[in-house]
Amino acid sequence: MAATITRGVAKIAPRNTVFFACDLQIRLKPAIHAFDNVVATANKMLKVAKTLDVPVVVTEQNPKGSSDLIPVHRILTQLVGLGPTVPELGLSTLGSLHIGTYPKSLFSMVTPDLIALLSSRQPSVKAIVLFGIEAHVCVLQTTLDLLELQYDVHVLVDGVSSCNKEEVPWALERMRQAGAQITTSESMAFQLMVDSANANFKPFAAIIKEEKEATKQTLQTLLPLQ
Repeated sequence: MAATITRGVAKIAPRNTVFFACDLQIRLKPAIHAFDNVVATANKMLKVAKTLDVPVVVTEQNPKGSSDLIPVHRILTQLVGLGPTVPELGLSTLGSLHIGTYPKSLFSMVTPDLIALLSSRQPSVKAIVLFGIEAHVCVLQTTLDLLELQYDVHVLVDGVSSCNKEEVPWALERMRQAGAQITTSESMAFQLMVDSANANFKPFAAIIKEEKEATKQTLQTLLPLQ
């Protein structure tokens, strides 16, 4: 008989949440399946973060190196600097809600610096909303480390991808088995909004309307993989 995985309800609220944007870097752009769709989801979530006052953390995997694009085979077979976060990611709009961009060599985002940051915000931080790349490497290992630290982890199925698209559903299943919550960006946005009577619902609804077509396109591109 298969073992039963017991999960908590894992409800989420802006006051105890941090968004983690994982390794959306310039030199990874040509290698990642549907990279632009992942960035579109990330930007939608940054708008939600600004509206609901959710802090955002960004990491960069081995960022040293220029912003020039290089052939995919060099990214996959050689240790090269992956450059900075793509300029399309609207971090400048966040102001103080962008609480840091952290370089790392670990695949996981859960580096000593990030552990210290989360600890400094305890006991308020209980949940992490995670999006970025690659689903089967950095996103997966980040999820496992955060779960081990007893955080509720919510992974956005329309906000993650990998070089090989076939890796994604297996990575999501591994995260689900470990206890992560797998959801879509729009579902997560509404979970954080909670109530249409809230004062910031009008700007929130404007974001959902503005992002409607991009959301649809991204779902159609990425979710058939799941």
